[in-house]
Amino acid sequence: MSARSNGVSVFVRTRPSVNFAQDLIEYLPDQKTINIHMKKDTRNVVNNQQSDWAFKMDGVLHNVSQSHVYDMTAKNVVLRALDGYNGTVMCYGQTGAGKTYTMTGATENYKQRGIIPRALQQIFRETEERSEQAFTVWISFLEIYNETLFDLLSTLPDADSRDSQMTIVDDGNGVRVKGLSIHLTNNEEEALNLLFEGETNRIIASHALNKNSSRSHCILTVYIESRSRTLSNAKYVTSKLNLVDLAGSERLGKTGSEGQVLREAMYINKSLSFLEQAIIALADHRRDHIPFRQSKLTYALKDSLGGNCNTVLVANIYEEAAQIEETLSTLRFATRMKCVQTEPAVNEHIDPVLQVKKLEMEIRQLKNELAIHDSLANRSLVSYDAMSDTQIADINFQVHRYLEGTTDEIEIVNIRQIQEVFAQFKVVLHQQEQEIEAKIRQKYTLIDRSDSAAIAAAVKAGHPVDMVGEVDGQGFGIGVAPSAAKHGGSSIISAKKAKMKKGKEMISPGRKDGLVSPGDGKEVEMGSLSKMYQLVSSTKDLESKEHDVHSIESHRSESACKDDHSRPNSPPPKSEAFEDFKSERGSEINRILKENKSILLEKRKKVKELMDIINYTKEEIDSTKQALLAKKQDRQLQGEYVNEEGETVIDEEEFDLIMKLKELKACYRSNYDELRNTKAEDQYCQRLVEQCRSRLLREFESWYNESYLIPEEVQNALRDRGSIRPGMMPLNRVLALEEDEQERFERLHQELLSSSPGSISFYNAHMRTQQRKHYFRAMSQAQPQRKTARVIIPQVKNKPPSILLSS
Repeated sequence: MSARSNGVSVFVRTRPSVNFAQDLIEYLPDQKTINIHMKKDTRNVVNNQQSDWAFKMDGVLHNVSQSHVYDMTAKNVVLRALDGYNGTVMCYGQTGAGKTYTMTGATENYKQRGIIPRALQQIFRETEERSEQAFTVWISFLEIYNETLFDLLSTLPDADSRDSQMTIVDDGNGVRVKGLSIHLTNNEEEALNLLFEGETNRIIASHALNKNSSRSHCILTVYIESRSRTLSNAKYVTSKLNLVDLAGSERLGKTGSEGQVLREAMYINKSLSFLEQAIIALADHRRDHIPFRQSKLTYALKDSLGGNCNTVLVANIYEEAAQIEETLSTLRFATRMKCVQTEPAVNEHIDPVLQVKKLEMEIRQLKNELAIHDSLANRSLVSYDAMSDTQIADINFQVHRYLEGTTDEIEIVNIRQIQEVFAQFKVVLHQQEQEIEAKIRQKYTLIDRSDSAAIAAAVKAGHPVDMVGEVDGQGFGIGVAPSAAKHGGSSIISAKKAKMKKGKEMISPGRKDGLVSPGDGKEVEMGSLSKMYQLVSSTKDLESKEHDVHSIESHRSESACKDDHSRPNSPPPKSEAFEDFKSERGSEINRILKENKSILLEKRKKVKELMDIINYTKEEIDSTKQALLAKKQDRQLQGEYVNEEGETVIDEEEFDLIMKLKELKACYRSNYDELRNTKAEDQYCQRLVEQCRSRLLREFESWYNESYLIPEEVQNALRDRGSIRPGMMPLNRVLALEEDEQERFERLHQELLSSSPGSISFYNAHMRTQQRKHYFRAMSQAQPQRKTARVIIPQVKNKPPSILLSS
């Protein structure tokens, strides 16, 4: 495609056939024109229908290879996408005409791969060659099935789970699909892995014309961001490359579709009809409205059809006479598409962070130029930076001297100093206003005339109503005070003393009520505070110990780097090795275990003391109750005395017993609460001790296996395959590990691919996709579940191993 073209480029690709209709289809030598010759009806009727057509495209791809198709159609689009231009490559045609083969190709054969794998390979190869720029690549894969949007990459483990339905939005910066997952890719293999994963999730069906017919439209979008590696360059470009595989149009009489396949065909034909209507409207420059929102397909391709985009259409046709009507319809669509005009432009942006840094650099350069200009003009060294505190204080001193009259001028050096001089004038003025107001308040009682409550209070206090000055809304105006309004000196002081006395009386009732009591009350309060502090500090110690337990792994990794000793021929006894482990590698865990044990012993000792106190208090309560009961019986035998109000009169001894019983019960309740809290802390500390003990034993077993039992080469092999430590695995399984058939196959596969380095990423991605497919199939057979008609996420409980999910 020409880089200067502003129209859609259209290419026609033919599907090879042994039944080539040479009487109906003619390819001209210029490889751009196709002539169609239809046979007229030979019956005795008048037939004025057109029978010959000539279609001129940008290229006719007849009996060509996949690489030639890519070079002619998509190569320039991908290169311009790396330069910041949006691009779209899409295939249109009848079902079974080879659209999916053109876009994706054969995933089992590297040479037969299609446009999408070749485009991904070209993108990452170009990013490696353009060393002066830093590229970032993201990929998304959208499927439109029966006018419903689906994310083909939602089955990946790192895909965001979204419960809301995906929608297409146009936010002014272009059309995007809200809710569609976008995946960052760092190399070709990761990108191909996403492609193959999405292809396995596509909906396909079989009919008379195609055994593997795509039942949905798919759009793989590659988002590219290019930034300069020069830090001073704040500009960067972005682009979006859409690779579209449209579902094929179908004639139900030829495909023989029924049931669900028939319903899918109706949706496919409907969306393609809306696409053709949008193309007709775009080709007609007199049309103001383009019906993009008639279907999800046209709305998703809004930017690709008539916006800021380099668009290429590949029209796939049959060469057989039986499909000549569909071939003619496809060529007519391609002709209309060629009339659509696009306006590609570079998507250039400015990074605000880098722009700020660039402006700061320009400011420093301008300051340097000003310094050179001052030196050439024989001026003293002038600083153009922000004023320091010392400079501000110096300007303030000069302003005060100027106002006092000791100096006639203030030396002006730069604009910043002028601004600071005015600011200091404002500060001095504000200070003087405050001083004047303070002096007035010392001499006069200033009351706002609009405040009736204040005036009433002043009259009640004996102050004259004639106030000093008028209120102007900003402050108090100063007038001439009458002779009766002048203060007598002692009246204001007495008023202040009365106010202070009143404030003290307001505070004193609180003390009488027992809020703050001296003597014994203070000691009780300090004692309770000390107990509370001991409890909180103990809890904090426990929390810190738990935090230390969780930090053992980092300590173990650091000590593992320092531990470098030769392995003995025979492993030592575990008892001796355990003592060595506690003094070296496990010293941190052992220290925390001892500290937790000591805290646990203290808690248990405290529990025992509290239980003894509670038991003693309970005995005292029982004895006091018996004495009080005996006292009550004696009083009843001797006769009770009743006062005038009808209340029973008791003697002083019985009253003392009642008060003692209340104190004992209060002490019992407080000690019981403290015992319950201490028991909770004891249980918590017991769990920490058990955790430390189990962690110490696990770490010892792992260390013992790694240090004396597992060979180093086996440990290195296991570390490369996963994040699990070799010592944590069962010893019999570790020592029995050998290269299985799958590993041997992978090793031989890599050796054979070394002759073709470009195909390694392709085959690795295909192999991982097949492994995931087999895994999910096995899991679905092991755990059969009922699935709906359109669920692409496997409903399995177990996730595949990390080696299958890594890219």
